Amino acid sequence: MIGVRGEAEVVVDGCGSRLDTWSACLVPTEAFHDYSGNARNHVLVIDLDPCLPAFTNPGHEDYDRMAPLFERPRALRFDSRLQSLVHLSAGEFALAPENTAMHRHLAAGILHCMSERLVRTPSRATQSHFSPDTIRRYVLENLHRKITVGDLAGVACLSVSRFHDIFRTMTGTTPHQYLLQIRLEQSVKLIIDTSLTIAEISHRAGFSSQAALTNALRKHRGTTPSALRSGN
Repeated sequence: MIGVRGEAEVVVDGCGSRLDTWSACLVPTEAFHDYSGNARNHVLVIDLDPCLPAFTNPGHEDYDRMAPLFERPRALRFDSRLQSLVHLSAGEFALAPENTAMHRHLAAGILHCMSERLVRTPSRATQSHFSPDTIRRYVLENLHRKITVGDLAGVACLSVSRFHDIFRTMTGTTPHQYLLQIRLEQSVKLIIDTSLTIAEISHRAGFSSQAALTNALRKHRGTTPSALRSGN
């Protein structure tokens, strides 16, 4: 399942994942999964049936390279090139809904690109299949809203407790502390580099109020928004 427009929630074998325009969720054939979206969502679903003769035909040996994609449930974040390919393909599907040959070729191209990225991405830890960079990108893309540890665990396709343990091992901090650090970093940058009101900055950085931002800056950075803006 690949996000094309909007956001949706996918749960695969009890592991939650968020679909947006920069992500996909890979679901093994035997895995139980639930999907939750609305009329504004657009999700591209590529179904593969391993029992189809085409997958054992010598002319389709290249499909063997994609088998590791579906060894277990996993979430994949896109780079800009892969996202462009997905959106181009979704547009072509809409323009030619009856052209099944074109659909198969474009879908296979998307899967091959996803497979190549998974092969090229080194594992930072044998017990995990995510990187701190992936988590940071997700946080920055969703900074304006409430982000839970469950959301981050969903990006990594791990249980909350497992994600918490692995994340702390990999980064030396807890997910809650990491979220706060990024919110503060972005708040400081906006206070210094823009003329936005402190209320607007607190909203963009995901703080519940201007007072919450001020208190967090005072407690963790020893400063206040007015002091930062005045250069003191």
